[in-house]
Amino acid sequence: MNSLIKGIERDYVIIASIFSLFIIVALLTNFAYSQTNQMSSNSTNEDNANANSVNIQDIPTKKIHVGDIDIAYKTFGKGDPILLINGYSFAMDSWDSTLLETLASNHTVIVFDNRGIGNTTSGSEQKFSILLFANDTAGLLEALNIEKADVLAWSMGGRIAQELTLNYPDRVGKLILHAIGCGGEGSVPQSQEVRNEFVNRTGTAEDRIARLVPLFFPQEWRNENPNYLENIPKSTETILNQTLNKQIEAAANAPSTCDRLKDITQPTLVILGTDDAATPAANSLTMAELIPRAWFVQINGGGHGLMYQYPEQFSSIVETFLRNTNTR
Repeated sequence: MNSLIKGIERDYVIIASIFSLFIIVALLTNFAYSQTNQMSSNSTNEDNANANSVNIQDIPTKKIHVGDIDIAYKTFGKGDPILLINGYSFAMDSWDSTLLETLASNHTVIVFDNRGIGNTTSGSEQKFSILLFANDTAGLLEALNIEKADVLAWSMGGRIAQELTLNYPDRVGKLILHAIGCGGEGSVPQSQEVRNEFVNRTGTAEDRIARLVPLFFPQEWRNENPNYLENIPKSTETILNQTLNKQIEAAANAPSTCDRLKDITQPTLVILGTDDAATPAANSLTMAELIPRAWFVQINGGGHGLMYQYPEQFSSIVETFLRNTNTR
């Protein structure tokens, strides 16, 4: 913790600057605690006429060939591109709507299905890997003629984003890593309850996801918000047991990136909840300390599903970071 030079706690949010972060934290908090988002009233493009009322289901799915697969994706909003990389078992239509609306007011948002998820094909590879996913993602940007994009990645998607940034640094502008660490033997393990569900392969893919999702939220918060599942977008995409098994194996076999994080030069935000049972906070803090000049933000009481728990706060912090950092 020696590299934590300043911490601020107010309401839900703890904001800390890492040792080499050249930013006035007070400026950040003025934005991060705002309860309203200033949304453009005329955000339009060919896919979505009103970015203030983004309904991901209404945006047509497109496909593009990348390597040995066809990747399903959607684009909407206006401005510089930002690419969203999802985690284990989640499809592109499961991102929080508040986050999408906030991003789409100032960015062209690209969401897509990872290999084997939803309408993206599995390809010829018998084994999945985090590096394979990162190569797919870089190929998607190239196929879409996007030279560089900001990247926001959640959970396993954060491991993909790290490999993407390290192996294709010219493709990544600003980097947002949500609820993930960098792996390695020194990492703090998940809770036993979460580990049990990840290795439990009984039932359909829908059954497995339904058992796991509640563990993304702290028990106390679930008790106080018994209808919380109603606020999580319901995916209409098909997910197969075979894909879930391959994703678990890819995550389990992913090499640590900790010793390479010093090479990340992109402005980076690490954001998580204090009560994340799937990615204990200590792992994200370690990662943030290893990335030069990284922002580190925790939200009190937040779990792995932080963006669904506190969507306004989460979206405001993400937009604050994007607005107040510059790429070299």
